[in-house]
Amino acid sequence: AAAGILCYVGAYVFITYDDYDHFFEDVYTLIPAVIIIAVGTLLFIIGLIGCCATIRESRCGLATFVIILLLVFITEVVVVVLGYIYRAKVEDEVNHSIRKVYNGYNGTNPDAASRAIDYVQRQLRCCGIHNYSDWESTVWFKQTKNNSVPLSCCKAALSNCTGSLTRPMDLYSEGCEALVVKKLQEIMMYVIWAALAFAAIQLLGMLCACIVLCRRSRDPAYELLITGGTYA
Repeated sequence: AAAGILCYVGAYVFITYDDYDHFFEDVYTLIPAVIIIAVGTLLFIIGLIGCCATIRESRCGLATFVIILLLVFITEVVVVVLGYIYRAKVEDEVNHSIRKVYNGYNGTNPDAASRAIDYVQRQLRCCGIHNYSDWESTVWFKQTKNNSVPLSCCKAALSNCTGSLTRPMDLYSEGCEALVVKKLQEIMMYVIWAALAFAAIQLLGMLCACIVLCRRSRDPAYELLITGGTYA
């Protein structure tokens, strides 16, 4: 169950970041998500080993289980650290690239970057970098010469909005830069909290396995849970 949830969190980060990948250039930002998916896959296998070792009360199996859990625990601590590092870098990445993305907008023949801008403006209900007036300095605005912004800037409740700057009340007033940064940082926090939560679960797993190991080694009269098909 823990492995499945971890893989889901990692996949969610990948899918969501894919919608915003034009706003940051550092692909290493996704490293925590990659690690957490790998950990989730490994954790499923480890869980099976742990179950078998516990049922059979195999000292070797339990020792292996504890060692592997410890390595995974260390990996999750690394995920938390990287998550905080890249979470802090998100703002710089977006600030560095967002103006270039907006300048590359092409409303006539939308390319990937243009679709990304329209998607973000509709989803986050924003317009421009800091506000809708930022569109006036873009190449697309100067070429169209119709004194309007993309329709993705129009408020969702309005059906007759044309994006005209003569009716600013029809447009989203908030800029997209701060909202994109906030969204990406929230996603990274999902990774951090997931890693912390399952690191705590793994500590509990290691503790339980150690208790069984100690009981097995210190008590000479301690017998296996299952011996010869009958319960001890």
